[in-house]
Amino acid sequence: MFTSRIARFALGAGAALLTAVAVNGVPGAQAQGQGRGTSVAPNPVTGQGYPNPNPVVTKNWGQLPAGRKWGTTAGVDIDPTDGNVVAYERCGAGASGGAGGGPVDCDTNQVDPVFKFDRKTGAVLANFGKGVMVTPHGISVDRQGNVWVADFSGNKAGTKGHQVHKFSPKGEKLLSLGTAGKPGNADGQFNQPNDVVVGPDGSIYVADGHDAQGMTTNQQIAEGLKNGATSRISKFSPDGKFIKSWGKIGTKHGEFRTPHALVFDSRGRLWVADRGNHRIEIFDQDGKYLESRYTFSRPSGLFIKGETVYVIDSESGPLNHPNWRNGVRIGPVNEDRVVQFIPPFEREDRNDQGVAGEGVAVTDDGTVFAAEGPNSFVQAGGAFTRYSAR
Repeated sequence: MFTSRIARFALGAGAALLTAVAVNGVPGAQAQGQGRGTSVAPNPVTGQGYPNPNPVVTKNWGQLPAGRKWGTTAGVDIDPTDGNVVAYERCGAGASGGAGGGPVDCDTNQVDPVFKFDRKTGAVLANFGKGVMVTPHGISVDRQGNVWVADFSGNKAGTKGHQVHKFSPKGEKLLSLGTAGKPGNADGQFNQPNDVVVGPDGSIYVADGHDAQGMTTNQQIAEGLKNGATSRISKFSPDGKFIKSWGKIGTKHGEFRTPHALVFDSRGRLWVADRGNHRIEIFDQDGKYLESRYTFSRPSGLFIKGETVYVIDSESGPLNHPNWRNGVRIGPVNEDRVVQFIPPFEREDRNDQGVAGEGVAVTDDGTVFAAEGPNSFVQAGGAFTRYSAR
């Protein structure tokens, strides 16, 4: 089958062979090339040959309060109670993190990092979270409109960070998981938590461990494990009691090299963006491995709308994932297949691979929002980009 061939080549034979297998395996071999005006075979590596459903790009989307400057971000979600956009920016800390006298993080510039934006106008509807976090990373909104944020780094004083926080729709802090400012790998602790999502039964799932994507050899992995680095999923009860965790640094199924994002599909399966391994791993709610996806490049962010998955790649580059182009790959939930592609911003040092955001979210009308991280912040002109059909 196409899926198994993609998996085998993605792990062992390199991008060139994967390109040939993928192109020959996609039904309907002829499609319009991206901006070239010629028909080319669909290619999930380069993104060529796929239709772009949202060609209208609005840079620097969203309105900041007077006196505020955009910082980078990595997370965006849609509030299911009203359809508006919920996101954060890192308190003015830009792509260089403190260069030119700017703030380093949300501990050095204590302003409210979390925003709710009107999905149509970009106007601020709510703004909160001041003084709680250092470097917000993943963000999600549960069915009641509560906002969950993963704070993946600690401050110098060791009093904040390495936690997950729950806020009410009005911005009141309701719950914190992990030990403030104290990274660790014990049960209930975090060491650079990346993302958080609430499951169908109210259980809380946290993707923990950001550094593992740089551990590419067995020796590096062994040293990382020895030093307490994590790469796992932790599960908590709805009231915050630790239940279990699974995963470690590695390349086997059920192992991760930076589980960067989480999302549930309509069947209640947990999708994990295993960024360092260039794949998506899918589990049941107890951590049993089910299947994988390999044609969506190096995934930084995930969003599922109905039976369609949106996967944003912000990191593919000459050093860590050659030939694969950044952007948003879109495909059916039940197949390892790309059917649409939103191209990235161009950047000269990326060898035509471009740059794109880290987080992705989609409104009911199909508008796509990207949260711009350090790689794409300058090209995007701000923390958020909107991609629309017209």
